[in-house]
Amino acid sequence: MSSYSKKILKKLAEKPATAASEIAISYPASRALKNLVGAGYVEVKKSDNQDYVKITKRGKTKLDTIRLLGEDALVSRTWDGYWRIIILDLPEERKNERESLRYLLKKANFACVKNTVWISPLPYENLFINIKKDLGLSTELMIIIADKLDEQTRLAFLNAIKE
Repeated sequence: MSSYSKKILKKLAEKPATAASEIAISYPASRALKNLVGAGYVEVKKSDNQDYVKITKRGKTKLDTIRLLGEDALVSRTWDGYWRIIILDLPEERKNERESLRYLLKKANFACVKNTVWISPLPYENLFINIKKDLGLSTELMIIIADKLDEQTRLAFLNAIKE
């Protein structure tokens, strides 16, 4: 994804909608916007006077991935003593979202200890709280922050990291 595309997604995430003329001010930006629309990350809403562009749910998920992998997404590698446990249980009809979330969990160094249970010592919970809100998940994605794990769970986590 081009740097123009990333900048456009970040700008669109700030407002509900933005005039297309504000975004496509140069050829590279116009081209990037066209690619984002084609990929389903952005949608165009037509008005009487002008077109507006809006980030989609898929675009928000992509932006979360960009933020997770970007230089400004630095997360302390020093363990603060808390475990982040995420329970992900999305139905089959939401398979694409489930796979996207699993991908993000892996990128955030969460280890899968059971099919639906992920655990990490790194403080990425705010990212997943935002994703939960953006996707309208209530009980399908649960985030638990704990200071203690039983010995068997801790060993299962350490074994999952080694794999």
